Amino acid sequence: MIEHKRQRQCGEHERTVATRREIARVALQQAPADLLLRGGSVLDVFAGRFRQTDLAISHGVITGFAASEASKVVDVSGRFLIPGLIDTHVHIESSQLAPPQFARAVLPHGTTTVIADPHEIANVLGMAGIRFILDASRVVPLEVFVMLPSCVPATPLETSGEVITAAQIAEMLSWPRVVGLGEVMNVPGVIGGDAEMLRKLDAAAGCPIDGHFPLGSGSQLWSYVVSGPKTDHEAVTLEEAREKLASGMHVLIREGTVARNAVALAPLLTAETAPFVHLCTDDRHPETLLHDGHIDDVLRKVIASAPNTSQEVAVCAATIHAARAYGLHDRGALAPGYRADIAVLRDVASVDVERTFVGGIEVAHDGTCTVEIEDRMPSIDRHALLIPDHPSFEVPVSSPSSATVRTISVHPDQVLTDAGVAEALLRERSGSTVAAPNPDADLLKLAVLERHRGTGNIGVGFVRGFGLRKGALASTVAHDSHNLIVVGTDDDSMRVAVRALVECGGGQVVVAGGEILARLPLPIAGLMSSSPAAEVARLQEELNEAAHRLGCSLPTPFMTLSFLALPVIPSLRLTDLGLIDVDQFEIVPVIV
Repeated sequence: MIEHKRQRQCGEHERTVATRREIARVALQQAPADLLLRGGSVLDVFAGRFRQTDLAISHGVITGFAASEASKVVDVSGRFLIPGLIDTHVHIESSQLAPPQFARAVLPHGTTTVIADPHEIANVLGMAGIRFILDASRVVPLEVFVMLPSCVPATPLETSGEVITAAQIAEMLSWPRVVGLGEVMNVPGVIGGDAEMLRKLDAAAGCPIDGHFPLGSGSQLWSYVVSGPKTDHEAVTLEEAREKLASGMHVLIREGTVARNAVALAPLLTAETAPFVHLCTDDRHPETLLHDGHIDDVLRKVIASAPNTSQEVAVCAATIHAARAYGLHDRGALAPGYRADIAVLRDVASVDVERTFVGGIEVAHDGTCTVEIEDRMPSIDRHALLIPDHPSFEVPVSSPSSATVRTISVHPDQVLTDAGVAEALLRERSGSTVAAPNPDADLLKLAVLERHRGTGNIGVGFVRGFGLRKGALASTVAHDSHNLIVVGTDDDSMRVAVRALVECGGGQVVVAGGEILARLPLPIAGLMSSSPAAEVARLQEELNEAAHRLGCSLPTPFMTLSFLALPVIPSLRLTDLGLIDVDQFEIVPVIV
């Protein structure tokens, strides 16, 4: 029953008998095609080679390699035609764009299908957030399928806005365009046999189940895999990726804004492994989408970094093999009966996309969308920020002479952190000694404030690697519960940054000297904007530039900041409940 339901809703359109017969007549060349793409080199994903041929299309479906006549003919001589690219794991919310604007940003890059995991908005708004993503993407030409968030919240070591239960998972699996269960981040729950986690896995049995096991290895990895998850996008080394592949997992090569693994993992992709290796972006900011691209960028880097793998094999990994991994059996190939989702390239090695077709309709040409995409979206709770008026970020110490604190150490272009220790400065506050940041030693204060339920919870810790010399950065994008996270050189600047986000209903901000230097409002659940990608990217670049003027050395400081509250990625994180040792899966004191 699950398999039947999945095939029915995953694009195998419920056409009328008359329509199917009309398509068959076009295939027999007894009726004119809607569209004929003439003279291109078409990738045969089944043989792994390009061949010179035409493509005939009717009712959004490829009918064959010739047509008696066609209502429209497009000359694609000298061009290379490949199936539309598929992003196998993406959080649309991480683009900071509402679905219509996200579609406008990625369609010109040859992406025609995305497998979205809306666990960002689900952690804020629960099932209503998932419904928003489905409804807001229903009328866009981009094909958006959903993997249901499996971990809302990701762990019991934080406070989310909502909770998604196994019963709700079972209910939502019947919704159109839902294909399976999203990344299972609660690795201890899976391995330890947590009852609710196992009920979620049971509910999704027979559907695709995405994994999320950073540094997974050995018997723990085997136990995790046999419990249900069959993909992983968290590998950062070739050795890790090979072990996961050998353990029966599909490896999704990720190239996001911060986590950039394509170059390191590209050698994993060969003709033999291609059916089990796919491409994803996971989290990409709008400026990365506009400047670098989408899956075309990932594919370009993989082709360049795997010289012993043919371009054709690399494209197959991002198309036919990706489609089959997620049960989307109607797409991923340019052959009779498949959806006419097509990327027309000027050059294969550089993945230079000239045109994009979705269902036989040209949706993008020379970097611009060519179809009207409605901006009208379903109504959604704007979700006020329930933050104390004067939050305290003090860290009391018992010794008046020294304070050794645990530190989160961040690295550019990576989501993994290191755990360390450092000597904090000491300050007197209301008769007590407190640990204070030391910007000269790149030791800053970090805080996470619960914003959904009005609990007043505030977790405080210390971080190294930002390089800020003054001021503060704050964001309501803070994976995965998306509480408010703020990093700064002093408590007053941190409070100014918090107030600035409360006033605009969420977003990201840079402050210094009591003034707002740059701000990006994200009024949709504190995660997304309805503004065009170019406008959001401009404001994001202003944020980055302002942070860099304050001394920040990270290329993408807000993307790095957003992951410091995620207690499922080693080694040390901070949530509203405190400092989390991810390796031990427990709260630890800030003062050593």
